Amino acid sequence: MRATRRIINAVAPIRICDLGGWTDTWFAETGCVLNIGVYPYAEVQIYVSETEKGKDGTIVINAENFNERYAIQPPVDAYDRHPLLEASIDIMDLPRSLSFEVNLYSSAPAGCSTGTSAAVSVALLGALDLLTPGRHTPHEIAALAHRVETEKLKLQSGIQDQLCSAYGGICYMDMFHYPLASVSQLQLPNDLWWELERRLALVYLGRTHSSSDVHRQVIDRLDRKDADKSALQPLREAAVKGKEALYSADLAAFGKAMIQNTEAQAALHPALVSESAWAVIDLARRHGAIGWKVNGAGGEGGSLTVLCPAEGERKRAFSDALESMGEGFKVIPTYLSRMGLRRWEALE
Repeated sequence: MRATRRIINAVAPIRICDLGGWTDTWFAETGCVLNIGVYPYAEVQIYVSETEKGKDGTIVINAENFNERYAIQPPVDAYDRHPLLEASIDIMDLPRSLSFEVNLYSSAPAGCSTGTSAAVSVALLGALDLLTPGRHTPHEIAALAHRVETEKLKLQSGIQDQLCSAYGGICYMDMFHYPLASVSQLQLPNDLWWELERRLALVYLGRTHSSSDVHRQVIDRLDRKDADKSALQPLREAAVKGKEALYSADLAAFGKAMIQNTEAQAALHPALVSESAWAVIDLARRHGAIGWKVNGAGGEGGSLTVLCPAEGERKRAFSDALESMGEGFKVIPTYLSRMGLRRWEALE
């Protein structure tokens, strides 16, 4: 008799244009973030089978983007090859009677500053959740993904990436006490949604994001006792202004909120807006762009969100001019994601 095999699927969006980023952190204490969930998704498939009676199951990780496939045996004593994946599996109370292979894939470039790692973690935890008794809500999955980074891996992590991947859409987050936050999806009319989707461009800045030293300097300055944290306020205000602009269907005002946020990032530390980012911003401005936001915390590499003008040919001309600059700059195709985490069992 053929052994029964289950296939669990999960997808979660990445995020762009995170107005208010840096205020979703422990040192900010309170914050406001507006961000946008987009395709390309992080994708997870889990192939599940029952083990022989009396035997523990095996777990295989297939990190497709890295062309790595290997087995782990829980409980995991050390996370070494792909710590985020291994810690996400380890934090779940999975049945020992099951064997499964976890396949993970994302078409977003690694280190793109779009919360791809959080999207992978949210999708993986959401899929694994279908193998355990009870169910977590998307908000609970986001909190669990945040715990993987901060508790299991001892990393510094804000909360916005996990929440955006869990909720999708255009999210406004009010972090009233780290890491607790309320999350609201903006409900926009279709014509505004379509116009925003058409005019936004995600620009990859040619190389993996890497600015840990700069980030450490900013954090050290803001995490001191009695530190002056007034530089974070313009970031909070940018998130609020962005939300109000979209509810007013005022894309010019939304673009100004993006620019305010980028200037506030540069005020935290000039290196948070790199020379490459400024070069792309200058090119975008010359092609009629009305807004730009360095994605994530900023620094070398990563990506930039640009709000292009109404004329489609000007956006296309910008994209062509961008690639002619060299440096690996390119526009990554994106589509706004109305939904966040989705998980389901395949039918064979």
